[in-house]
Amino acid sequence: MKLTRRIVILAYEDMNLLDLAGPLQAFATAGRSAAANGSGLYEVIVASAGGGLVTSSSGLAVMTVPLSKLKGTTIDTILTAGGCRGQSYYAPPKLVKWIKQRAPTVRRVCSVCTGAFLLAAAGQLDGRRVATHWDWVARLRTLHPKIHVDADKLFIHDGPIWTSAGVTAGIDLTLALIEEDFGHRVAIETARQLVMFIKRSGGQSQFSVPLAAQSGDSGTFADLHAWIAGNLASDLRVERLAEQAGMPPRTFARVYAAKSGRTPAKTVEAMRLEAACRALEETSLPLKAIVATTGYAEEQNLRRVFLRKFGVTPSQYRGRFSPHVAPARIKPAPLTRKKRPSAR
Repeated sequence: MKLTRRIVILAYEDMNLLDLAGPLQAFATAGRSAAANGSGLYEVIVASAGGGLVTSSSGLAVMTVPLSKLKGTTIDTILTAGGCRGQSYYAPPKLVKWIKQRAPTVRRVCSVCTGAFLLAAAGQLDGRRVATHWDWVARLRTLHPKIHVDADKLFIHDGPIWTSAGVTAGIDLTLALIEEDFGHRVAIETARQLVMFIKRSGGQSQFSVPLAAQSGDSGTFADLHAWIAGNLASDLRVERLAEQAGMPPRTFARVYAAKSGRTPAKTVEAMRLEAACRALEETSLPLKAIVATTGYAEEQNLRRVFLRKFGVTPSQYRGRFSPHVAPARIKPAPLTRKKRPSAR
C-alpha cells in the first residue's frame, strides 16, 4: 500500500502566483501517473492564515483553507511560496507562529523564492545553507546574519530544510522532492509531462554564465563574453582575451577581476562547463564531439571537472538530466517516514 504524502503550501496576500502554482502542478502531475494504479502520491492543501480567497501579486485570487482546519492533521511537508509588493518582505505573524508550532512535527520544511524570509522569521534557517531569489540575497543576509545564503544555487537541501531560488526554480525544487519520495523514474516522467528537463543540477547558476557575467560588470565586457561564448574551442588564455579586449594582459586581468568579481580564467571555465552541460542535456552528440567543441582538449579533463563540480561523470550526468536517454529502472525510495533530524 502506497503512502500518500500530505503537502501544505502556505499562501498569503501578494505572494507570487507561480511560486505556488508551479509546485502545485508538479505534485499533481506526479500523482496523475500513479492514479491509474489506484493510489495517489500526494494530497496538496493550499492554506492561509484566515482561509478564503488570497490575492496574488499578479492580481489573481487563490482559494485557500484556514490554518485552523489543519489542527490535528498529519502533515508530511510544509512549503511556503515567496513574493511581496515593494522592496521589503513582510512575514505574516500568524504564518510565522504556525510554522514555529508545526515545523518540528513534519518531515521537511521548504520555501520558494523569498519564502525563505518567512522560514527565517520563524527561526527555521539559522545555521543552514539556503537559496533565495538572486535579487534578495543581500537583504536576507543583512536581516538574518546567522543564515548561510548561497547566491548561485537553484535549490539547496540542508537536513529537513529545502529552499529554492526565484520563481520557476520552485519547480526544480519540487522535482527534487518528488525524486526523493518516489524515485528517479517518477521525477523524470513528471518533468517530461511538464515539458522541461529533469531537475537542473543544484550546482548550476540561477541564470546563464554570460548573462550573470554581463550583469556583474555592468556590460563593460559584454562583447568579450559574447566572443568567448562563440569561441570556446579556441585558445582562451589571458593573453588572447586581453588582445580581444584591446588591453595589455596585466591591465586586462586587473580590470576584469575588479569589474567582474572573478578572474578571466574562472569565467572561461564556467562558460565551458555550462556549454558542456547544455550539450549533454539537449543533444545526443558523442562525448568526444562535446569535448572538442567546448575546449576541454581531452575527455579526461571534462570528466575531472564534472566529478569536481557535480560528483558524477559526464555520462552519468547525461543519463540523469537528458530527455534523449531512456530513464533507468531505479527502484523508488522507501516510503517509510523519516524521523526529523534534531536541530543543530
